[in-house]
Amino acid sequence: MNNRNQSPWSWIPTLYFAEGFPYVLIVTVSVIMLKKLGISNSDVTLYTGWLYLPWVIKPLWSPFVDLIKTKRWWVTTTQIILGAGLAGIAFSIPTSDFLQWTLAIFWILAFSSATHDIAADGLYMLGLSEGDQSLFVGIRNTFYRIASIAGQGGLLIVAGLLEKSTGTVRTAWSLTFLIAAIIMILLAIFHIKVLPKPNNDIQSATSAKQLAIGFIQTFKTYFCKPGIVTAVLFILLYRFPEAQLTKICPLFLIDPLENGGLGLSTEQVGFVQGTLGVIGLLIGGILGGTAISWKGLKKCLWPMVIAISLPDLVYVYLSYFPTDNMFAIGSCIFVEQLGYGFGYTAYTLFLIYFARGEQQTSHYAISTGIMALGMMLPGMISGQLQEIMGYKMFFIWIIACCSITFIVSALIKFEPDFGKKKTEK
Repeated sequence: MNNRNQSPWSWIPTLYFAEGFPYVLIVTVSVIMLKKLGISNSDVTLYTGWLYLPWVIKPLWSPFVDLIKTKRWWVTTTQIILGAGLAGIAFSIPTSDFLQWTLAIFWILAFSSATHDIAADGLYMLGLSEGDQSLFVGIRNTFYRIASIAGQGGLLIVAGLLEKSTGTVRTAWSLTFLIAAIIMILLAIFHIKVLPKPNNDIQSATSAKQLAIGFIQTFKTYFCKPGIVTAVLFILLYRFPEAQLTKICPLFLIDPLENGGLGLSTEQVGFVQGTLGVIGLLIGGILGGTAISWKGLKKCLWPMVIAISLPDLVYVYLSYFPTDNMFAIGSCIFVEQLGYGFGYTAYTLFLIYFARGEQQTSHYAISTGIMALGMMLPGMISGQLQEIMGYKMFFIWIIACCSITFIVSALIKFEPDFGKKKTEK
């Protein structure tokens, strides 16, 4: 690297905060915002489910991120676009056609955020050795989740307080997104100054012909990888239960008791799910990264599969025994998210493992595109399923879906010691 002595700690935490912050606003905070603005559960999950599409199809343009400009250039450029787009949301919410305008801008944000993910993950892999990738996967997931605290925790609490102080839901959410825009612009300015410049972060295409050949070759080499069928099934279905929970959980927390929910206010949701829950994710992610770095992915896989599945039972409990005790609610969500943070680490490491090779940035992007498809389709129909089943039966359905996670985890193959940090001799 040109700045050879630069510590990963100087850029990985803020880079993955900047990756997670717009994502949580687009796919999670948008759900709560539309719910508070009077949109039904089925419409909320359908509209926001479509926002996953850019992450699904991002492999179609991921080769261009590999072949044109540098990963560093793509990271800083997309961060500037994201800041401007969040400001656009802020100014659209008070308008009479807010739904059309905000959804349109959310689409632009989603495409920019998906492109930013490609470049950021590429810079991560170019800038770190395999051992450091394993060690810092927990750190990067941690700061990604800190971004979730800032977005679905801190900003939701701010939105709830503004709802009370202004007396107007639209004004409160407009100001909230304006704050988010300022945060994103400041991150862009910071990264222009501090991101590393790996020597191998170069533009590799110099003509349209080379670009076309590189594009085709990227997909050909990915889908000819050994074990591609089982890998795709694992990437697509490992998070099948979570794909549905992600959309429904905040709606469950907000809906009044007579509708089967818990009747929490916006700031209470920000505290229990966006703060306590994400703290659980942070701890789980750190423990997961440390465990894999120490023992390797093979020895950690099944404990992580169990951890990501069984704690979903807390939502069955809360739906059958609703309570207004914030300690009880917060404890349940903390436990579930702790398990998820620990279990998700195995998934992240497998994506890195399967992307290895000359075109690892594009191959990683293809894998995350498949992952996004696995989040998008179940999420889109989750609102309709919940309205048909009710919250109680819906959460039992989620527990049944965890069996799919176990099945696809049993199918995958990888090197036994992958992820284990090598001891220097």
